This record gives sequence, C-alpha cells and structure tokens, in this order.
Amino acid sequence: MAGRGFGTWLREGVWEIPLRRYLAIVLGVAVLAGLVVGVRTLAHDDRSCAAGVVRPEGSDECVGVSATAYDWGRAPLRPVARAIDRENRSIKGPYVTVALLEPFTATDADNLGDVLHEMQGAYLAQYQANHQSNGTVPAIRLVLANPGATGAHWEHTVDQLEGMTGAKDRLRAVAGVGLSTANNKRAVTALTARGIAVVGTSITADNLANGQNGKDPFPGLARVSPTNTDEARALTSFAQVAADKAVLVHDEKADDQDNGDPYSLTLQRSFEKMLKGSPYAPWSFNPPDDRSQDGSTANDFEQITHLVCDTDAGTDTILFAGRHTQLRQFINALGERGCQKRKFTLLTGDEASYLTGDKDLHRDALNRNLTVRYTALAHPDALVKSPPATGGSAADAKVLQELVRAGQGNKVGPIGTVDLEDGQLIIAYDAMRLTYQGIRFAKGTKDIPTLEEVRNEWRLIKGTQQRVDGASGWICLDNHGNPYDKAVPVVELTPQGTARFVKIAWPEKKPPAKECLPPS
Repeated sequence: MAGRGFGTWLREGVWEIPLRRYLAIVLGVAVLAGLVVGVRTLAHDDRSCAAGVVRPEGSDECVGVSATAYDWGRAPLRPVARAIDRENRSIKGPYVTVALLEPFTATDADNLGDVLHEMQGAYLAQYQANHQSNGTVPAIRLVLANPGATGAHWEHTVDQLEGMTGAKDRLRAVAGVGLSTANNKRAVTALTARGIAVVGTSITADNLANGQNGKDPFPGLARVSPTNTDEARALTSFAQVAADKAVLVHDEKADDQDNGDPYSLTLQRSFEKMLKGSPYAPWSFNPPDDRSQDGSTANDFEQITHLVCDTDAGTDTILFAGRHTQLRQFINALGERGCQKRKFTLLTGDEASYLTGDKDLHRDALNRNLTVRYTALAHPDALVKSPPATGGSAADAKVLQELVRAGQGNKVGPIGTVDLEDGQLIIAYDAMRLTYQGIRFAKGTKDIPTLEEVRNEWRLIKGTQQRVDGASGWICLDNHGNPYDKAVPVVELTPQGTARFVKIAWPEKKPPAKECLPPS
C-alpha cells in the first residue's frame, strides 16, 4: 500500500472501482431483463376480451361470463347488452345473480338472431322482476355466459359459473341453454351435478329432460318448452297423421356418440312411433358435424325428392327430423321435385322457426303444392287470437307485448330490433319469469335462498297460485321439472317468409284443468 494511505486504498480498491463495476453489471442485467420482459410482452398474445371473458389457448373465440356491457363483438347484441348492464348497476339492496347461457359468439345469422331474441326476453323479465313486482326481493342481476358458438368451451364457462355461487355474486340459477346439442347436454349435466339450478328455454330433446323412464339425470333442471315427444303428440292430435300415408326423413348421425344431435334423435324416435305400420322405411341424410353449415347434404335431398315422388299416390305427409339448415335445404329441393302436381305437407319440430329469417330459403317452393307446418315453442298470435278456456290467456300475452313496446324507449330500452314470430323472445321471457318466481318462492324468511332451496322449488310450481302465467301459456311443472300439457302453437311457414299461426294443439289433446295439477 506504499504511496497510498489506507483510506485511499479502501475508497478506490474496495469501494469506488468495484462498486462502479458492480453497478454497471447490475444495470446491464436490469436492462437485459427489461428487454426480455418487453419482448415477451410484445410477443405475448393477450387472451383477455373483457372482464370475465377470455380466449382459451388454441382458440380465437371469446368465452366466459360477462357482467358488463360487453357485446361479444356482435353489433346486434349491443343495445340489449347495455340495457342489462344499466339495470344491473341500478340494483340496490339484496340481489341474486342469474346467468343466461347462450352461444353469444355464434357466427350463423339464424343462431345469432335466436341469441338476440333470448337476451331481449330475459332482460324484459329481469326488468319486470325488479320494477313491476311490488318491491319483492331479492332483485335479479343478469349476467351473460358464453360456452362458445358450438358449446365447445362449456367446461371453462361452467367452472366460472360455479365460482360465482359465493357471497359476492350469489349465482342461484342458469337460464337459457337454447339448443338441444351434445355440448349443451354436457353443460347441463355438469351444472346440475354441482347443485346449480338450470331453467331451459328452447331445449326440447327428451334426453335433456328429467323423468324419462322414471329417472332424473339432471337434478334441478326445469324447462318451459315441451319435450319432442310432447310436441309430436300435440302435432299428431292436430294433424291426425296416417301411418300409411306418411314417410320419415331424418338425420343419419343423430345418435352418433361424438357428433350426435339430441333434438333430431328424439324427434325421429317420436315420429317413428307415429309411423308404425308405414309401407316405407325411413330415409336418412348425412349432415356435416356442424349442422349450422350446408355441407354437401343438398345432394342427399335431391335424391330423396325422387323417392318422395316414387311413393304411392296416396302418400301426402313428410315427417322431418333434423336441424333448420338441413330443413331449408330439403324444402328447397322439394320445390324442384319432379312431381309438382302432387300435394305434400311437411311436418316438423320447432327448429323450423329459424326459417322465417333465412335468406337462403327458396320461398317459391311453398307455392308449389308444398305446405310446411311445425310445432312452435311460442307465437305472438296464439293466445291473443285463439285464447283457450284454460292453459293460458290473452291477458298474459299482452303483458309481454306492453313490455316489448316499453323496450323501444329509453327508460326500459332500447333493446334493439324485436321479432316475436320465432317465439324465442317469448319463451326466454317465460323462462326468466319461472326462474325469478322460483327464487322468490324459495327464499322463505330469508332474502337470499340457498342453491338447494332454489333447486327444490321446481316441484311446487303448479296449481292456481304458484304456476307461471306465461306469455306462451301456463307453466305447471311436474315433479321432474317438465311443463305439463303446455300449449303448442302449430304454425305454417308462408311464401312471404312469415310464420302464420294455425291452431293451438295440446299434448294431452285438450287444455289442462283450471287447477293445473299434473297427474302422477
């Protein structure tokens, strides 16, 4: 240390020079780390879409549960999404959450229209519950749950819904579900297995209902729509189908384990019972896995029309068990059939309601000795123009019509373009009415019922005081959560693209008694 003092050595040898080196190293590492983080941030694909909504790995679709005004990137949904958000934010006091489970990212125009109408119906019932129920509590908070356009992400969304049953959100029921698909069946199975009540809007498949063969595979499931079997029974009582004058056309893959379709399958089986003794075996078509797509099925239908023309001259009825896209293709093919002079009536289920807005339907086909009639879930004229003695009333239907008018204004709405003809708004409104009525009956002396109390309430929704006086008809649930002898409007598709109400039919061949108590 010659020539330098101890202090100098300590300052320069131990402190200043090494420290400068250490600081340079640390600074370099920090800069490098920042660059790495920055590169990762820039390279990372942000998976969030909105609060509670994400794009799962490997998918560009936004799924999950939204409690905001998020419109899922679908402009037609924007007005009603904002109305729901405004209503949710206005709630003061005790509330529970109800989720509307629908494919909000649907790409098919018909399916998206269905989703819009169900959102509108659910919101109008929410508004009614919160503002026109004499201050009854709890209030209803409505959130939107999307399992994906085809329901492929049902598990992600169901997990999220289960996490909302706690004290913050107080989720007490899931309404909607809509289509009777394999993925929706999986979602309902999972939700009810976790103790969450489900209220189906337009699900009609028999294998998505309790009480079949005395079993309840979906404890806590209630529905406002008749099963396919009940629709077929009502259709039979209306049309008086003769087995020797009818043929059946059905979805070949309806019972496929991976790509099956519960709606088409149970409708097919119901129709098969009607056609015992028919001289003709059923004819099948092979749809794409995604039945909202055209695929090459039109080729099948062109050939099937030749077979239709080859039937005995007395054959005049075609029963169709399939989805609306394939139904549209079949109607178009029948419009070009060779035997134009022969008259045929095509009978099918409620999927036909989509065709009123289908631009690809060749409406001229309906001017060529072809009549298309179907069992609708609801129709605005059914109770108004043909009010039954029991089972529903014009007054009940007009309550909703007044709400729809109010929904065009700024106080209740605006809720976007409204179309009641397909019945989806009406049936979703009735489903939400059933939901909030069940929740409020279940609360007892407490403001907030438990999941179990709500789930067990469905068996008591019946009778003169506890039934739901729906805009689609009375909803009197049996012990399995199915509507008993529900009004079934028979509707005719017109060349103008409208749905003309024909007559109310009943699964029991007549309306329920005024007490509306389902038999054992």
